[in-house]
Amino acid sequence: MREEMLKSILSDLNGSSADIEASAVISTDGLTIASLLSSTMDEDRVGAMAAAMLSLGDRTAIELARGELEQVMIKGDNGYVLLIHAGHDAVLTVIARKEAKLGLVFLDAKRAASGIAELL
Repeated sequence: MREEMLKSILSDLNGSSADIEASAVISTDGLTIASLLSSTMDEDRVGAMAAAMLSLGDRTAIELARGELEQVMIKGDNGYVLLIHAGHDAVLTVIARKEAKLGLVFLDAKRAASGIAELL
């Protein structure tokens, strides 16, 4: 039941913008809780990488006195990966196209992360 509700939030997020290609809810220890990833993406790999990046981002923010981490953004030649805390035990991972309107993606992702945090 909870996984279905999480997938519904992810589906709404993916449908909110043509710029969002995929999304997933990952536990902070790297396990995929729910996902809407393309068939070319390995859930386990995405989960492990998201957890590692989030952990590194948390530590960096603390060590450099930047406060509590809000998000991690990775920009590559083919687009973006956005990681946002969704409560204390999960992270929302959003994969967006390179032409994405980042302001809208951030807004939609933040709303989705809040909904996910309430469920978890």
